[in-house]
Amino acid sequence: MDFAYDARTEELRGRLLAFMDEHVYPAEATVAAQRAELASPWDVPPVVEELKAEARRRGLWNLFLPDQEHGAGLTNLQYAPLAEISGRSPQLAPTALNCAAPDTGNMELLAQFGTAEQRERWLAPLLAGEIRSAFAMTEPEVASSDATNIRTRIERDGDAYVITGRKWYISGALHPNCRVFIVMGATDPQGSDVRRRQSMVLVPRDTPGVEIRRAMRVYGYEDHYHGGHAEVVLDGVRVPTANLIGEEGGGFAIAQARLGPGRIHHCMRLIGMAERAIELMCRRAVDRTAFGGPLARQGVVREWIADARVAVEQLRLLVLKTAWLMDTVGNRGAHTEIQAIKIATPRTVADIIDKAVQLHGAGGVSQDFPLAELWAAARTLRLADGPDEVHQRSLARRELARHVARDQ
Repeated sequence: MDFAYDARTEELRGRLLAFMDEHVYPAEATVAAQRAELASPWDVPPVVEELKAEARRRGLWNLFLPDQEHGAGLTNLQYAPLAEISGRSPQLAPTALNCAAPDTGNMELLAQFGTAEQRERWLAPLLAGEIRSAFAMTEPEVASSDATNIRTRIERDGDAYVITGRKWYISGALHPNCRVFIVMGATDPQGSDVRRRQSMVLVPRDTPGVEIRRAMRVYGYEDHYHGGHAEVVLDGVRVPTANLIGEEGGGFAIAQARLGPGRIHHCMRLIGMAERAIELMCRRAVDRTAFGGPLARQGVVREWIADARVAVEQLRLLVLKTAWLMDTVGNRGAHTEIQAIKIATPRTVADIIDKAVQLHGAGGVSQDFPLAELWAAARTLRLADGPDEVHQRSLARRELARHVARDQ
């Protein structure tokens, strides 16, 4: 693995850093002011659309898609440092670049598994930033970290599927431009192979029987930027069988394929969040005086800053190695590393942000600094895309298999 970024990555990094300095950071305060004037908390502040237009003008659009037909044609290793930069303003920058979840995963899924008709109807407007989407998997009644538990039923009825179930924390569902859900449910709930019981179908947002019941908060926050996290009830929802993605019973495999690149994106954005927290921590330490001197002279503060720098450098190398492996040997070959970054990165970054909050005192938990919201996002990612314990269980099993016969 070459530690240096290639010429294309460096060129895009330069463009993206300039975009962040000139447009994204200044827009953070503008968004807050504009949002206060909107009729609905889910309406989009005008400056967001301005950012999207500027990003597209600068060639900073759909950077996450490796397929040159649909995206920038970047490898995971090339995109990773760009995701880190966008993570410094995680609510605004990914949206401005059309690189925000859950749309990124949904676009990857449609590009890889969708039919020509599905790509024309849904992928094309998503790529253009004209609509948003949601991914409906998690359910309140079951431990959704085990996807085989999903109870939502997808039943064949002639040339249609009838969908019944209850989902929650469905990201993007409250966005006014959300037009389609990708719903995961059981088409063969009694099948002998538990990993072949699930399927995925496309459900237009305005289909009769789709009810957005309420917005779910995350540590008290409502994610207005990405369209919130909703509880959704599907009551006898009917869609054509042509809305099936892939094949019946392929939902579990498709979900796994969707998650690999997404974890690279999440983890690199988290590193960007940590970098911003370190920057804020250093500024606060230099500017604030307590007990006769600047906070920067306090030994404990210096330890926090030093430990944070070491941790970020370690994490970045691990995530970049994982991206490189995904490019060279595929998701399966990078399985251990993908799980390792998902375990280590949110945990470590949440701790770094927590130290920055501590250094800011009351300001750290206020709306005057981004730290409280950054911490909530980092802490939540210890649950999203599989909780720590699921990844630890799987990773440990693979490690033990090297030393213990499988039948013992």
